[in-house]
Amino acid sequence: MKQKMTDFLLNNANPSIKLRIKKEILQDITAAEEQEFQTQISNEKIIKLIAEKQQPNGWIGAGFHGSNKNAGQYDNQEVATKYMGEKGLHGTTLLNSAMDAFVTTELTDLCYGTRGHYYSEFEIPASGQNTIRCACIARAHYADVIDIAPQIRVALESFRRVTEVDSIFDVSRPTKKCRLFNNNERWPCRYHLETLAFTTKQWRDEANTAMLAEAFRRLMRTDREEIIRTPVACWVGHAVGPLWYLNEGYSISGNGQNQHSEDGVRRANFEKTEWLVRCGLYPYLPELKAEVDYILGQVGADGICRAETYDGEFRGWSPYFGLQLETDWRSKLRKSCDITFRALLIAHYAGL
Repeated sequence: MKQKMTDFLLNNANPSIKLRIKKEILQDITAAEEQEFQTQISNEKIIKLIAEKQQPNGWIGAGFHGSNKNAGQYDNQEVATKYMGEKGLHGTTLLNSAMDAFVTTELTDLCYGTRGHYYSEFEIPASGQNTIRCACIARAHYADVIDIAPQIRVALESFRRVTEVDSIFDVSRPTKKCRLFNNNERWPCRYHLETLAFTTKQWRDEANTAMLAEAFRRLMRTDREEIIRTPVACWVGHAVGPLWYLNEGYSISGNGQNQHSEDGVRRANFEKTEWLVRCGLYPYLPELKAEVDYILGQVGADGICRAETYDGEFRGWSPYFGLQLETDWRSKLRKSCDITFRALLIAHYAGL
């Protein structure tokens, strides 16, 4: 099955998918081949836009955490660096310069969009511009170049905290207007998971993997309605929303908000599944194994995966979503390549 998927993609897919198959899965690519693929990718419309918006210091556009009135969907530092990393542009001048900007730009710089404030990831749970920054570095595969070890530790501590308490109620407190995380607490968010998923060689051992699996077993509990999807804010002088924190009621197959579509169509969340298998959790979580089995069960004899997706999450590149590597989905073939590639990655990192 994996061979048929690979053959289909190498014959039909975008250069970024071909590059990543040869480099990441087959581990059989020459420097000349990689450079040729990267040249082709660099000529794509979105990459050209990103290059045009790169500032002299390497920063992309006039935004950080997604788009704003001055920054579009891709011409902001977070989405641009993650997109380029996923496209296979590691080591290019364009992405190297963007990563350099993460090193040389102070966290209090106005480009971070926090009006000069540094919101400490060590004091505020599931928050802080450095939490986002380090997830970008990890996703672009530069964690072996830029030191984010302290933030990897915070991510592990945040998941470990889930295993130490009864529920999210124990790390937060009620107020008149909302529930707030306690100061100097730990609790995991999407960015912590993203950081761990793309830095496995820095942290993954038997003990950490088992701890992470236990955290997700607890997060996936559905037996207590009063704690499921409890809204909790952070206090930074005023209440603000955390960075898409993970909470009881977590669903591997659900959309970003852990909900399922109401149209009766069975859909898969490829991003969640890929990140969890990257973390080595496939042998530990029956729910994850079931999701992997479902996705791979949708692969036909021709090697094409036809699992239904949450299109807005697969295609809608933003701080919180984005998997599409094909230039567009105007043809069914390009859509099939994107979906099949993610299924192949899932099979690969699940060790199947």
